[in-house]
Amino acid sequence: MNSLAPKIKLSNGQAIPSIGLGTWRSRESDAERAVKDAIDVGYRHIDTAFVYENEDEVGRAINAKIAEGIIKREDIFVVTKLGGIHHDPQLVEHACRKSLSNLGLVYIDLYLMHFPVGQVYKGDENVHGTAELSDVDYLDTWHAMEKLVDVGLVRGIGLSNFNAEQTERVIQNCRIRPLVNQVECHPGFNQKKLIAFSRHHNIVITAYCPLARPKPDQQWPPFLYDETAKKLAQKYQKTTTQICLRYLLQLGTIPIPKSVTKNRIEENFAIFDFELRDEDMNIMDGYHTGRRLVPFLAMSRHKYFPFNSEF
Repeated sequence: MNSLAPKIKLSNGQAIPSIGLGTWRSRESDAERAVKDAIDVGYRHIDTAFVYENEDEVGRAINAKIAEGIIKREDIFVVTKLGGIHHDPQLVEHACRKSLSNLGLVYIDLYLMHFPVGQVYKGDENVHGTAELSDVDYLDTWHAMEKLVDVGLVRGIGLSNFNAEQTERVIQNCRIRPLVNQVECHPGFNQKKLIAFSRHHNIVITAYCPLARPKPDQQWPPFLYDETAKKLAQKYQKTTTQICLRYLLQLGTIPIPKSVTKNRIEENFAIFDFELRDEDMNIMDGYHTGRRLVPFLAMSRHKYFPFNSEF
């Protein structure tokens, strides 16, 4: 078996592996195979969500590896997320139980509120919701999520796509603190201010889109394809992808790169045997543009839309 990733201690005592497999847009057999491959490689942190519509496949892969004796349930850290259609406090436990049923698990290690803006509920099958947004206060949703910890359905709870001000509001009004905020984070949008804020509050940043959805035909993003990136990769005898992920690790985030290709899954994991020097971290900092890839524009008119703030 490959060696495992180091773990990061969360504020409630849980230990989360410092890299995870992202599964957004990993569908059906691809998702199941990717999770199995990732577990074989050494990943012990798998990230999914209700709206990804692949919890069934993710759960099937995890349970297959448990049945094979490769892992025990307690070895794997499973993250899923409360969808926007389930923000009504009366729907939160129902949504969590639905995710548990999909996953075939009796508890979730970390349950995140996927976005601070809710959508009007029109049935579970309407996974992605409609353009009709709800006015449910995310604090009320959070208080319902706290009860999931009380009854043992989830071990910990956290946020996703929350800005600093919204996170602060949850901290000031919660009984159970958020452990994690999962946000877009890559060298082009490095979130250094939000990382610093979160560290101050003992909240860990998970980095989604850590490779910024590469477009090889366009040689984009530059931090994977330009000459500077290639020279850095040569210096450390690593790939530009590994340099990028190592940079995010050293910023203090947990990257969750998505792939369904085994050699890519292996490549993304091989980032624990080297360290970027300070001057090379500074070079990577230079790729920051402040531009998001995932702007959630359909939500932008809502009072709880998070991306109008600086961070």
